[in-house]
Amino acid sequence: MKTLTEQLAQYASYHRDRRNILTHFVGIPMIVLSVSTLLARPVLGQLALGGFTLAVTPALLVAVLAAVFYLRLDVRYGLVMALWLAASNHTGQWLSTQGTALWLGAGAGLFIIGWAIQLLGHAWEGRKPAFVDDLVGLAVGPLFVVAEAGFLLGLRRELFSAVQASAGKVH
Repeated sequence: MKTLTEQLAQYASYHRDRRNILTHFVGIPMIVLSVSTLLARPVLGQLALGGFTLAVTPALLVAVLAAVFYLRLDVRYGLVMALWLAASNHTGQWLSTQGTALWLGAGAGLFIIGWAIQLLGHAWEGRKPAFVDDLVGLAVGPLFVVAEAGFLLGLRRELFSAVQASAGKVH
């Protein structure tokens, strides 16, 4: 398995234009929420945890697998990603309990608009999305957004330097 630095550097190499990165701050959260919403409706079972009942859905299973992937790459980022996925699943679960039109409209609408924003960013950059060459890019995208947010806050400077050394500077 590639390291955190390798995953982020490979993904970053497709995202060196500031406008494209900015579209990812908008589009990727929309896509994550849309997937959580669309996969929350089929309830596969219930899991009782003390006095709390958790609906087992495809959204929950995908979120758990993704969280394990992120935690194996890096504990700090993994915890942030797990919190993001939990919030998306909570919101998606709520949307799934609404009427079919609202659930499907929100899920499909967020998905379509999120991807349109992403594709606009890649058109500006003149570069295809990373997942076209490596499907793991679909999982690395949300992590890239979290890492970039941290970099903007001055966090993880060594990682930022390593990613830039490999991918190049943002223009």
